[in-house]
Amino acid sequence: MTMTLRCALVGTGAIANAHARAVAAHPNAQLVAVTDHNRAAADDFAERWHVPAVYDELDELLAAEHPDVVHICTPPGVHHDQTITAFAAGAHVVVEKPPASSLVELDEMRAAAAAAGKQLAVVFQQRTGTAPAHFRRLLQDGVLGRPLIAVCQTLWYRDAAYFAVPWRGKWETEGGGTTLGHGIHQIDLLAFLLGDWAGVQARLWRLDRETQTEDASTATVTFESGVVAQVVTSAVSPREISSIRIDTQRATITVEHLYGHGHENWSITPAPGFEEESAEWVLPEHEERSDHAPLLRDVFDALIAGEALPPTAADPARSFELVAAIYASAAADGAVVTPADLARHPTHRGGFASPVIDLRGTGA
Repeated sequence: MTMTLRCALVGTGAIANAHARAVAAHPNAQLVAVTDHNRAAADDFAERWHVPAVYDELDELLAAEHPDVVHICTPPGVHHDQTITAFAAGAHVVVEKPPASSLVELDEMRAAAAAAGKQLAVVFQQRTGTAPAHFRRLLQDGVLGRPLIAVCQTLWYRDAAYFAVPWRGKWETEGGGTTLGHGIHQIDLLAFLLGDWAGVQARLWRLDRETQTEDASTATVTFESGVVAQVVTSAVSPREISSIRIDTQRATITVEHLYGHGHENWSITPAPGFEEESAEWVLPEHEERSDHAPLLRDVFDALIAGEALPPTAADPARSFELVAAIYASAAADGAVVTPADLARHPTHRGGFASPVIDLRGTGA
């Protein structure tokens, strides 16, 4: 008899609705309780999603409900403590990105999962969908030849009101700026497609917003396979786009979207002389779009079966370490940072606070 996963949700802001939809869509998952520091918001959420129980505190919820899975949808600064508490209560954890405020915190979260015999799934929903899986297979199988160069762009627009929210734009509560909070999605998809990284050179910029952290960053990333990628992240770009381009020896893969993608957002262009082979590279007829729902479906299925997390939810540290390396390089005046450097870099294993080049008001 298939078990039903009893799910609880911590934090009832906008992203919590995506989790509630995904739970409702799964035949063997049920949302049994929510908690939020704002009781009125929690009550409204519970009424909207027909959740039977609302609690003022996470500890109270865990003691009363004993959920199988805790979904953490709160600001990044509290992810670590809430995750550790949930593991101690015997629950699996699904946590929104960024998973923590430092690599040390993520290490402790993963250790707590292992000690409890539970799973830690981090939400990077841009990995999901049939298109990323298809092109990842083509790249891994070598049918496109060797990947050579890539461009990864997260060009978003967040106005002054966005940064006026008390916890945003501050190192101690948000952990980082637009690189950690926004760019990490496309950076994660880039790493999902290309594999492990080898080196990073980066700078952080404050171009226009009133914030402690960066509102833009630029980085050059090399991967173990030899690919060189240019990564640009911005919160000050009025025409918004999220895009990745990968040029291989035989083709160019491109995805252009904003907050989610389907087959229409992806394309593959053969190099001259490889037009006939390209007939084998087309996307499958069946389409699944990127979303929380397929990610959580596959996570729930794995938990029910007692299996390892799927590729769409595995390797929570890879893109997080890549983002950490961007901050570490900026702190080292743009010097190259390798995984080995990051592993022994005490400052940036403990947090991302880094010097930001402030260009506001220049040229006026």
